[in-house]
Amino acid sequence: MAGPLEQFEIHPYIPIEIGGVDLSFSNSAAWMALATVTATAFLTLGARRRALVPGRMQLMAEMAYEFVANMIRDNVGDAGRRYFPYIFTLFMFILFGNLLGLIPGSFTYTSHIIVTAALAVTVIVAVTGIGFAKHGMHFFSFFVPKGVPAPMLLMMVPIEIISYLSRPVSLSIRLFANMMAGHTMIKVFAGFVVPLGAATLGLGGLAPIAMNVALTGFELLVAFLQAYVFTVLTCLYLNDALNLH
Repeated sequence: MAGPLEQFEIHPYIPIEIGGVDLSFSNSAAWMALATVTATAFLTLGARRRALVPGRMQLMAEMAYEFVANMIRDNVGDAGRRYFPYIFTLFMFILFGNLLGLIPGSFTYTSHIIVTAALAVTVIVAVTGIGFAKHGMHFFSFFVPKGVPAPMLLMMVPIEIISYLSRPVSLSIRLFANMMAGHTMIKVFAGFVVPLGAATLGLGGLAPIAMNVALTGFELLVAFLQAYVFTVLTCLYLNDALNLH
């Protein structure tokens, strides 16, 4: 029986090596591509009819659009509207990666720190670039809290810089840890079904099955919640870059 951590292993589908660098098309890349195609198909089909009275698909697509649009408006304001395409794409990529990862036999790429770290670093680099583009060198005033006495700045400025640089760390670990922990728990309880069932004429397997059903429902909630948390923090970081303190 496969261990609970084997579901996170990377397996190359198409081995590719260029200049000693492994660029193989793996299960992780395949599920990223599938998530992208699925999200694109969902939005395309939802926006195809554009009926005054929306059907189910159109309603869900419009709800996703409005959800992210409202998130940007509430946390960034009108200045954040121009960044809607990036933030919406980020939300859908994470959400569909989380949801597809709940399918038995699938691969959850958001449970890998390298994926979440790449997304987090991209966010921080983007908002920092936006901050410099709008404020120039005045962007460094973000690290100087207002109203702090000058002697305290010697301590506060390094703390602010460290706090800023730690953002991609906390952003990536939060998503990765939640997704990995949830899938590991589901696999652990699934491993109890057959042994307990065999030892108790099938009755003992009912408890871990019930627990897995509950965990799957909880993971469905976590899939949405973690996509939301990652996106809303991106909006808050963008707001900091645009408006400083």
